[in-house]
Amino acid sequence: MALTQTLTPWDRLRSHWAAPAWLRTAHVVTGAPVALLALAVIGGLAAVSIIFIWTIVVPLIALPLMFWLLPKLTGLQRGRFAAFLSVEIPAARRRPGTRNPIRFLYAEIRDPRTWRQLAYHLLAPLITGVGLFAMIVAWSGALASLAVAIGYWTDRGTVEGEGWLMLILAGALAVAGPWAARLICSVDEVAAVSLLGPSAADVLTERVESLRESRAEVIDAADAERRRMERDLHDGAQRRLVWLAMNLGMARTTLTDLPEPARQVIAQAHDEAKLALKELRDLVRGLHPAVLDEQGLDAALSGVAARSPVPVRLTVDVDRRPSPTIEAVAFFVVSEALTNVAKHAQAHEAFVTVRREGDRLIVEVLDDGRGGADPAEGSGLRGLIQRAGSVDGVITILSPEGGPTTIRADLPCG
Repeated sequence: MALTQTLTPWDRLRSHWAAPAWLRTAHVVTGAPVALLALAVIGGLAAVSIIFIWTIVVPLIALPLMFWLLPKLTGLQRGRFAAFLSVEIPAARRRPGTRNPIRFLYAEIRDPRTWRQLAYHLLAPLITGVGLFAMIVAWSGALASLAVAIGYWTDRGTVEGEGWLMLILAGALAVAGPWAARLICSVDEVAAVSLLGPSAADVLTERVESLRESRAEVIDAADAERRRMERDLHDGAQRRLVWLAMNLGMARTTLTDLPEPARQVIAQAHDEAKLALKELRDLVRGLHPAVLDEQGLDAALSGVAARSPVPVRLTVDVDRRPSPTIEAVAFFVVSEALTNVAKHAQAHEAFVTVRREGDRLIVEVLDDGRGGADPAEGSGLRGLIQRAGSVDGVITILSPEGGPTTIRADLPCG
């Protein structure tokens, strides 16, 4: 059972004037000069721009300077909140800067974060002004009332009537001071977090970007793991199977004097070893062909086209290689599409085109088959869509009844 500690009146009274109360008071007091500095900078540069707007040159200097100083003033306010209230206000992500004042001015005017910061710097003098006035009234009134009460005591030797009223007023104002500081700081914190920190849209954008980066890292890690598995199978199990098949083949050829049952067992083992080797090679190529890393899409897709039972015309026009992950997705799209053509399309010929257009890799697979391909009816086409979507790519399938069928993948190269 948890034990609760009962606070005595003295503990409550002492905590009322503890360090946090004085830090909040300091926050209110220091807020006034910072707010006035920001108001002077913003108001002065804005006034100069308006007065000399006819010169065009002056506004083009004053306004960019104001927007350039705005984050610095915001940084001062963030530092004040962190120092006195232990409130960390995260800075919104800034766009890359430009030295062109017109472009800079245009970008800042279009940025909602600029106007939110301006709104706080124009609102801060009002908040700190009210807070500073309340602090002055509370503490100076408490001291003045106490001085009057002491004056009654020194004049009369006792505290009576008005003296007691002055003491009560001094105590009430002394108690009200920390409460007023807490209230003003709460209002100031709400305004600062809402206007100086990132908006809900900024947080969502950063979250989406973080998830996109995490997804890209997962995809790259999975692709690297497939390449590792391909190397392990190629250098390990595949070599052992080749050695086993060669030895069984030699035994099958040379050991002709064995009994027939033994020769049949050797022959069956030899055939099974060759079949297992073929299946392993197909599995290795499906994981991640080594030629894709070594020579690129052209060589890897040439091998796929050569193994296809349907004649394939291949055209690859990629001047700059995309990332290994995008290459793997493009290879998977072509390989799976040609597999579907061979199994279901009843086509006589297929055409594969791979080209790079700016920062996009376009992959098209066309066949002259019977058409009618529907992603909802086959896992192969759904796999294409999911694989392309994992890298923010788009798959478009046009397959009317009677054909032809066109599968187009639009993949980002960045």
